Amino acid sequence: MRIIIDADATPKSVLEICREAATQLSLTVITIANFNHRIDSKHHIVVGNAPQEVDMQIMKLTLKGDIVVTQDWGLAAMVLSKGAAALSPTGRIFNPNTIDFFLEERELKAKYRRCGGKTKGPAKRTLNDDKNFIKSLYMLLENCNT
Repeated sequence: MRIIIDADATPKSVLEICREAATQLSLTVITIANFNHRIDSKHHIVVGNAPQEVDMQIMKLTLKGDIVVTQDWGLAAMVLSKGAAALSPTGRIFNPNTIDFFLEERELKAKYRRCGGKTKGPAKRTLNDDKNFIKSLYMLLENCNT
């Protein structure tokens, strides 16, 4: 089991939480980001700036039993299909039974925006987001180890 992080948009606090958990449990943390991001990580992979390049690299690396941290619902759906777990930086555990709903919602919002509509962006990160992330990460780590 490894923790693989879509590091293009993952908050620094989430990176640190993952590092601490990995140290406690002797796991490897792999971060992946395009060359526009400076990530200090022992196992960091830099990719180009093309669309979806980080996602493609994550898909190549992900194995059954890994935990992938991402905000990208499409990437979450793909790693779930490989038998990995997917977790958002706010602590949402993506579930294979409900991921279709999230993808449909994403498509409806994109269609609305293409027609000139405005949608809200993500809320500002809070300490509760870190607490939720810690709780969810350790729950996944415990479930994957049993």
